[in-house]
Amino acid sequence: MKAYLGIDLGGTSIKMGLVDQQGNILHNMENPTPVKEGYHAVLKLIDQMAQSLLRQSGYAWRNISGAGIGVPAFIDFQKGILVEVVNLGWHNVSLQADLERLWHMPVMVENDANAAALGEMWTGAGKGVSQLLCLTLGTGIGGGVIINGEIYHGANGTAGEAGHITVKPQGGRVCNCGRTGCLETEASATAIVVDALERVREISAGPLQEEFQRTGTLTARTVIQLARQGEPVCREIIAKAGTILGNSLAVMCCLLNPEMIVIGGGVSQAGTILFDPLIKAFNSAVLPRAAENVSIVPAKLGNQAGMIGAAWLVHRQAQ
Repeated sequence: MKAYLGIDLGGTSIKMGLVDQQGNILHNMENPTPVKEGYHAVLKLIDQMAQSLLRQSGYAWRNISGAGIGVPAFIDFQKGILVEVVNLGWHNVSLQADLERLWHMPVMVENDANAAALGEMWTGAGKGVSQLLCLTLGTGIGGGVIINGEIYHGANGTAGEAGHITVKPQGGRVCNCGRTGCLETEASATAIVVDALERVREISAGPLQEEFQRTGTLTARTVIQLARQGEPVCREIIAKAGTILGNSLAVMCCLLNPEMIVIGGGVSQAGTILFDPLIKAFNSAVLPRAAENVSIVPAKLGNQAGMIGAAWLVHRQAQ
């Protein structure tokens, strides 16, 4: 039976899965990304992982229709070049051509947030939906726009970069992109940590202060856990992020009119503490007609979305 290789290349880890024609992961593995060793070391590890995955699964290369790979990059789709991969420090690398040369089969490259959106459309929360907006709330905020069942790339591949919508024009924080006041500086996991570190200095006691005293720092996961346990400052921080996201999604909805908005990434684990203020702000800000047929739901595939969506790129071509 034919299968696909789905790869999610991130700044922290490389996830790789063997995916069947229904979008099920048959076998998968994960390894740390050797960022400091450079592009060729990462390329070598991807090849080694693929060889190992096939050995473990009992599949041969002749049974693999192709590979898809999601990368946190700006991509020139005409030339097949990764123009910039900030987390890995790469510029103008030909990952697609290099993997095709190694494996002698088709390789499809896509932005990682777009790949996650495709995964959710194929087998996740957006299954059966063809007009979809997907946001991934992690260290930054990634976005994928699906129109008529296909990723919308825009004129030069930057459509869906929701994390860089300006939400605080005056007095905003500096973003990795070099601008200030971007959405991801206010509502990402990184922003939640910055908010928590600012707030913990204002309080003298309580679980948040105790955690800060114990570890000397705070993480988004800790803030989310404490919020779920009822810690009021943490609940305020998560609710603030939800409100900002809801207002931003209202703008996107007026422009794109999706059937569904899927919210994934680590911050989405906050559940109703995030989603209740998000939906309230969204409903207050959105054009009512644009909101009539849209649902806002949590993602279902977790950290497997990128692998599955990358495999879908090959699946689409094979149909």
